[in-house]
Amino acid sequence: MVALVLAYDMRAPEFGTPAPELYAAALDQCEWGDKLGFDQVAFMEHHATSDGYLPSPIVMAAAAAGRTRKMLIGVGVMLLPLYDPLKAAEDLAVLDLVSGGRLRLIVGAGYRDSEYEQFGLKLKKRPSLMERGIETLKKAWTGEPFEYEGRMVRILPRPAQRPRPDIVMGGSSKAAAERAARIADGYRPVSPALFEDYREALAAMGKPVPEPLPLLKRYFHLQVTHDPEGDWKKIAPHVLHENNSYAEWLLGAPYPAYVHVDDADELRASGAVKVLTPDECVALAKAEGYLAFKPLSGGLDPALAWESLKLFEREVLPRIR
Repeated sequence: MVALVLAYDMRAPEFGTPAPELYAAALDQCEWGDKLGFDQVAFMEHHATSDGYLPSPIVMAAAAAGRTRKMLIGVGVMLLPLYDPLKAAEDLAVLDLVSGGRLRLIVGAGYRDSEYEQFGLKLKKRPSLMERGIETLKKAWTGEPFEYEGRMVRILPRPAQRPRPDIVMGGSSKAAAERAARIADGYRPVSPALFEDYREALAAMGKPVPEPLPLLKRYFHLQVTHDPEGDWKKIAPHVLHENNSYAEWLLGAPYPAYVHVDDADELRASGAVKVLTPDECVALAKAEGYLAFKPLSGGLDPALAWESLKLFEREVLPRIR
């Protein structure tokens, strides 16, 4: 079975589609994907951006939960150190309840000074803030009173899932991998090499060791079309904006998932954007075992996104199910 995923960061650069139209389209697409049997939708998070990157994934996820019935609702990567942990525990519990236990959570520490500065925090305190956040979620979701910063607190209602939703950690360093092994329920690294650090840390602690990560080819936008060249010209400014924005943020990172490119043709040649015919999409699905759509990348026109999704529905989905 091919895993099918939708993902949204809701970027709305000035040259793209206005934010109100993007948000409406994203929720319509969630409803569409749920009816077709998509496995999950994921909402990402960043702050202090020039293009309106989604700052409130829990709110967006709750809206999507109201428009869907079966699809898992992913919040991730949620920048947990930027939250009051008690309020995060409450809001995530409510999200799990309104979704009927469909929450799938990935938390991360982030990597941009500007985000921490916006909330009056220091980037260097990421590790301690992450540990505080995860440990607070665990205690809060028991529904029992516990001590927090010198006072007794209690968080109700509990999430729908029992004993609680899993807390998966994202990360981009060996220290994060070891921290995930110690306090989280799973690890989602930016590099397969880091997953090996995670497995080694689990083994050293006597914990169960998962299988190695499958080697998947990374791409961040998939467009299905009968006119690859024509669609590419329309898509190019949006995906170039997205790629180079991430590359700027990650400059100097040890495992950069995005590298700056000088033009859209260079980006296309890298394989990070896939503009495929239905036959090519079928081949990709069978080779990789998953298809991930980010239909509104970089403020892409929802009409063009819908053309791709509807073509997938007609000419790809019946051949991979």
